[in-house]
Amino acid sequence: MTEYHILPCQSALHELGRRVPYHWDLNLYRGCEHGCRYCYAMYSHRYLDTEDYFGHIYAKTDILEALERELSSPSWKREVVNIGGVTDSYQPAEAHYRLMTEVLRLLIRYKTPAIISTKSELVLRDYDLIDQLSRITYVNVAATVTTMDESVRSLLEPGAAPSLRRFEMLAQFRKTNASTGLHVMPIIPYLTDSYENIDALFAAAHASRVHYCLPGTLYLRGQTRKVFFRFIDQHYPHLSAPLHELYKTGGAPKGYKDALYQMVGERRAHYGLTGSYAKPMKEKMTQALQENAQVAFNLGSQN
Repeated sequence: MTEYHILPCQSALHELGRRVPYHWDLNLYRGCEHGCRYCYAMYSHRYLDTEDYFGHIYAKTDILEALERELSSPSWKREVVNIGGVTDSYQPAEAHYRLMTEVLRLLIRYKTPAIISTKSELVLRDYDLIDQLSRITYVNVAATVTTMDESVRSLLEPGAAPSLRRFEMLAQFRKTNASTGLHVMPIIPYLTDSYENIDALFAAAHASRVHYCLPGTLYLRGQTRKVFFRFIDQHYPHLSAPLHELYKTGGAPKGYKDALYQMVGERRAHYGLTGSYAKPMKEKMTQALQENAQVAFNLGSQN
């Protein structure tokens, strides 16, 4: 039984390092009901009074006031905000709290670009708002999909939307000005790394006309490692020994990853897909800067 709790919000936006094209993170929730057995963010619950990352969900119901204060600040430079870097902002709790609807209205008001990653169809509830934001500034809507085998998906990600429905969602957002992407993350050795599965994922991505596809291999550490291997021992015991051998450390060895990414790259190229997720961002941000400069010039000319 899922329990919802209220978590006071100290600040809405959290600054990230400069290793990624976006520098700010916004998380509305702690914990996630999707139940993905590989979720890297399970560590975040160690700061709370529970380790039940899937069953105890914390909502930052006062985050909107903090977000508006930060977006309206004269020092805000309208940099890209990554929404849900730790937890999915469209998990089932969002149907109850409806925080994303108001977040999007604030992003529109303050012309702030955003990245939205989700495994849920609930994002379509806010289609009109995302469409409106996409016509003002850069917006990226991405779906993480790990497998096209529903028998595997339903065990691995029991609370997430079926894979085909995630691709249907991406196809809908191609009708907006948003860029769309497929995140094949994580690729799980011996379970989702087959040629057939990778080919099926990229075929679906091609049919959905996504702008880019990003792969990433499984990484295991801390609580995630414990939960993942407990899942493997229960549902795929024949994979337990090979996976333990492969994951002597947090990541798979270079030889495995080199061979995997060669195959992944070949299949992605076969379908005419790119891995450049930064290109649409740069193009849209440049366009927005040019349009803002033109507006400022026109206003100056009138004065």
